[in-house]
Amino acid sequence: MSAEHATWFRQTFESIRSEVRKVIVGQEEVVDLTLMGLACNGHVLLEGMPGLGKTLLVRSLAEALSLDFSRIQFTPDMMPADVTGTNVLTEHRTFEFRRGPIFANIVLADEINRATPKTQSALLEAMQERSVTVGGKKHTLVEPFLVMATQNPVEQEGTYPLPEAQLDRFFVKVLVPYPTKEDLAEVIARTTGSQTESVKAVASQADVIRMRDIAKEVVLAPNVLEFGLSMVVGTHPDSPEASPLVKRYIRYGASPRGAQSMVMAAKVRALLSERFNVSREDLIEVAKPVLRHRILLNFEAEADAITADRILDDLIQHVKAGDRDPVRV
Repeated sequence: MSAEHATWFRQTFESIRSEVRKVIVGQEEVVDLTLMGLACNGHVLLEGMPGLGKTLLVRSLAEALSLDFSRIQFTPDMMPADVTGTNVLTEHRTFEFRRGPIFANIVLADEINRATPKTQSALLEAMQERSVTVGGKKHTLVEPFLVMATQNPVEQEGTYPLPEAQLDRFFVKVLVPYPTKEDLAEVIARTTGSQTESVKAVASQADVIRMRDIAKEVVLAPNVLEFGLSMVVGTHPDSPEASPLVKRYIRYGASPRGAQSMVMAAKVRALLSERFNVSREDLIEVAKPVLRHRILLNFEAEADAITADRILDDLIQHVKAGDRDPVRV
């Protein structure tokens, strides 16, 4: 990787971030993780209470990148064809495929857990294969393609929890917190005054694809890879790498996608820190958003009010305390 490419990556990332922050107050980690998903070709799951700016964040990102944006409001009566599109009979007695809202660069799947499993499954092929199959015919989605889904962590009546297979397809799960008092004051000032900020396009589709290619060039040393793999394997309760909390509270651990996502997220973080190689600190910083939705807690964890983040914190300390030999790659 050349220094010129790395500098261009940081400048482009910062330009997009600056535009988004014109309308998003605070939420620095949320914005950075969302942009990280974009740079890593990964989908993002946003979890938070209503009114915290999740929809505004996704729309602002699309505007900053001059990308096609669509919003799908999931409801229990929605059908798969409402997402993917369907074949309709024309006046000439021929069938024509009418594209659904999934055919966009950035798709906001609002309250995704309100749709039935049948409708949720309509996203599986799109998220993994970047294509949609309707009536036996495959339709390829245009790159970049990014699904950003939202869900309410509290209101569970009339919802259908996402299956593990679909959760695993999300690059990161971002917890959207309430704003601080200072941030809330800034929100009020921006939204109730006479002056409003607008987001302008500062990057393009080609820029997003170039960012993904540059991120892949970051070097990952064998000993650093071993450290990351120890964290992923350590989420498996039957693994010798597992910490005491993992063995007690986790039913199933992270999949290989978790390791892939952790490495790519760490590479982007290294670039943003003006380094050409991944460090252990990079892996530690991205571990929780990458792994928290990929571990399945047991009933005892729920009874003891143990969260996935607490278990991951314990696992990170457990791995840091151990001496590992580098694996060969």
